[in-house]
This record gives sequence, C-alpha cells and structure tokens, in this order.
Amino acid sequence: MAVRAHSVALAAPLSPEDMGLQSMPDASPSKWHLAHSTWFFEAVVLHPHAPGYRVFDERWLYLFNSYYESLGPRHPRPQRGLLSRPSIDEVWRYRATVDKALLDFIDDADATIWDATAALIELGLHHEQQHQELLLTDLLHAFSLNPLQPAYCAAAPPPTREKPAASWLEFPGGDATIGHFGSGFAFDNETPRHCVRLQPYALRTTLVSNREYSDFIADGGYRRPELWLSDGWAAVQTHGWQAPLYWSLDGDQPLSCFSLYGAQAWQPDAPVCHLNFYEAAAYAEWAGARLPTEFEWEAAATHPDLHGMFGAVWQWTRSSYDPYPRFRPLAGAIGEYNGKFMVGQIVLRGSSVATPAGHARASYRNFFPPAARWQFSGLRLARDC
Repeated sequence: MAVRAHSVALAAPLSPEDMGLQSMPDASPSKWHLAHSTWFFEAVVLHPHAPGYRVFDERWLYLFNSYYESLGPRHPRPQRGLLSRPSIDEVWRYRATVDKALLDFIDDADATIWDATAALIELGLHHEQQHQELLLTDLLHAFSLNPLQPAYCAAAPPPTREKPAASWLEFPGGDATIGHFGSGFAFDNETPRHCVRLQPYALRTTLVSNREYSDFIADGGYRRPELWLSDGWAAVQTHGWQAPLYWSLDGDQPLSCFSLYGAQAWQPDAPVCHLNFYEAAAYAEWAGARLPTEFEWEAAATHPDLHGMFGAVWQWTRSSYDPYPRFRPLAGAIGEYNGKFMVGQIVLRGSSVATPAGHARASYRNFFPPAARWQFSGLRLARDC
C-alpha cells in the first residue's frame, strides 16, 4: 500500500488535463501509467488466481495491456493520449477496487495460493515503481513542449552540493561475479549470476557535469563527425541536436534548463542529464576516454570513492542489452517482461533522482534504445589501464 500510495502522491499536483498528455509515441499519459500499474495486479494476479474475482471492466483488459501478447490484444501505444475516456475519476475507482480485492486476496490466500502468487505481487510492486519514474519522465517531456513552461513542483530544487574533485580510480580487473545474489527481489534479466573476466580499467570518481559537457559543446562537439558513431551522427543531422534535451542555448552558451521545477538557471556543477547513448559516447570520445561496460560498472558499484553511482542520473554503459549466459525467461505471461526486448537496446546502470526510494541496486539493468534522451540519463567515464 505504500507503493500504491506513492503513485497517488505523484499524481496529486496534476490536473485531469495534465494526466491525459502524450507528447510522443514513446511516452504515455500519467492516467495510463496509473491504470496500467493497476491492470497488472488485476490481469496477472487477481483474474487468474482469485476465486470468484470479476474484472472491473472487461474492456480495460484491452485498454491498459502494454505488451503482453499472451494476455490478449491491446490498444496501440502511440494512441494512448486519445483515451479521454475512461476519466481519471474512473481510474481512481479502478485503483481502489483492485487494491481492496488484492488485500482481501492476500488475507484469504492459503499456503498453496500464496506460494503461486507472492512473487507475482512482488513483481507488480516493482513494476509500479518503474512506472512511477516513467510517469515523471513522460510528464516532464510533455510539459517541456508547453510555451508556458509549467512546473510540476512549485518548490525550488535543493541547491547542488559542492562537487567532489574528479579523479580516476583504478581497478585491477580479473574475474568478477556479476548478477543478483541473495534473497531480495531482482528482475529476471539480472540473473543468472555468472563470472566475467575484466581487463584492468579505471572509472572517473564523479559523473560528468554540465560544465564539462558545455566545454564539449563549445569545442564543436555537435559539429565534429569524427567523435560520433555513424548512427549517432546521422541522428544529429536529422534531428539538429545541439545540446542535451531541455537545455536553452545562446550560441554555444547554456542559459537555462527545463526541469520538473519549470525553467531553472543552468547549474554548472550538476550532473549532465537527458543525454542519449550517442551523445554520451561522443563526449567520452572527445574526452579521450570511453563508457564503462555494465560489468565494469557493477564490479565497482559499491566502492566508497565513487560518487553519484545511485540517485543522480542513470549512467549509459557500452554494453548491449543481451541475456546473461544460461538466461531463460520466466514461465507464463511474465516471461514477456524483459527477455523479448533483448535486442537493439543499451544498458544503463545506477538510478536517478526520479527513481523511487529502495528501487535501485548494483545488479539492476535498465535499458533503452540508443537514441532515447528523455530519461534522466547521463554518464561516467572509463578508460583502460
């Protein structure tokens, strides 16, 4: 219920009009996130496992399915913003109805039913936390297109703490054990735990800052094809990228940055954010470094001298989102959760300012297409030793 209440709290500052916005096909309206995270509990837990449960509205099984082919057809993702009905009031009733049914189900479940469903309920909670972050990232993109530059949060952001001095921390390489271990929750893509061989490498102790990234811009970073991967350079030409998403420039000089707090003064020492993989890789090339692999990142994640590993920005890696050795998708509909997306995506590690508390861990594998830049994504540099 704490997880469910957090979704309600995130929606509290929003009007019904705000909650219906869909600014691009990759984003979803806030109202859809609130309904879909409820649909998961209804379609995956209650409908198949709760004796006598009657779905809230049969049509909603179609409206709020995301990508689960085994659970039936679904409304097209690019058209989610057209769903003026059901209203947000109906979605709130949906959430309350499913919450009560799920609590009753938990109270009444015998050992056999609990053994079959406890993991599904836990997955549903972590799934909702993912959508809590997506609600904020998608809303930020929608608000950024409004000439009024509305703020999601009225309060001013806390001041950026003094940035630690940047240095390089060397690691000897060798065998490293990668993947989730222990009794806590993990998504299936964090398993099986396995051994990888790392060459000696170093990580920058701090994230790349806005000031450092502005030096890349001033040095013609977006005009120098030799710094870019081929697909990235093609995208620069096609989309006219000149700076991270949400930056306002005067020539090559940054003036402001749009955020959940509205338009804010540009903070030079804050971690650079809203970069895609191509931009991160181009900056690393310009800096005479590279992006870390996801295995280098995980092997070093808990070192006390590395700053900003969690809670600032997701960090692009140089690793394709591939299955770990001996990976097998889970049985049933939840087998579609991660495995079928293991192509054409890049892994990000860590967590961001929008990640719910308790959702991050060293083995967590976030992933997005290389051109995605509306997420809270930045970078940390690596180099060979």
